[in-house]
Amino acid sequence: MPGRGLLDPFPGSGSHGGDERPVRRGRIVDPESCGRLLGRIADVALGPDRSGSVIVLSHPVLAGAEHRTAARALLAGLGTSRVLVLSSARAAAAYAGPRETGPLLVVDMGAELTEVTLLVNGLVADARQAESGLDDLDRLDPAKLPAVLVRTVLDMITSMWRHDRHGAIRGALRKGPVLAGGGALRADVTDRIARCLGTRVRLADDPSTTVVRGAGQILSSVLRHPTVSPEQFGRPR
Repeated sequence: MPGRGLLDPFPGSGSHGGDERPVRRGRIVDPESCGRLLGRIADVALGPDRSGSVIVLSHPVLAGAEHRTAARALLAGLGTSRVLVLSSARAAAAYAGPRETGPLLVVDMGAELTEVTLLVNGLVADARQAESGLDDLDRLDPAKLPAVLVRTVLDMITSMWRHDRHGAIRGALRKGPVLAGGGALRADVTDRIARCLGTRVRLADDPSTTVVRGAGQILSSVLRHPTVSPEQFGRPR
């Protein structure tokens, strides 16, 4: 929130265990608890009168229609005037991407998901997702974590390269991929990715909050220009 920073998303409790979060692997697994959590955050952030409020929802790139529909239904219950929906990769690009257009690779290494997305002029051209993240890798020998995470990322990029007929991946790598998520806080991961790809990498000041800060940046633009639509955020900043 402008001027207030990041609100603490205190986990809800529900049928999935004491303090289990109601969102797992990028999907809503406990709608009731998720609704209560969003309601508490809205009470703090928006107050009782939400008629003029706008919410930006970012979701995993490969989130299915069922997940997006469930998320929209929960947000509709908050009584806001408008909801903008965009992928986490587009949010990350808005905050940490280059100003010029063209192909851009976004690598998001989160707690429970690892995603690689190819954006071309801001639109998703291809994407890969691994349902594993830092929480899973933390169970490994710490010395092995960087190699396993980097191998997961490189395998997804290689797969995308094989299906790229227009050279977009090559152009994105020359530009340098955007690294986001908690995995991007680890120099032993980011340095190895840069070395294996033979290119520089782009990091925000705090990679773990790149997506939410990008969503906040888009929200600020919408509040300044109320007629702007989500499609107008196709270009990275």
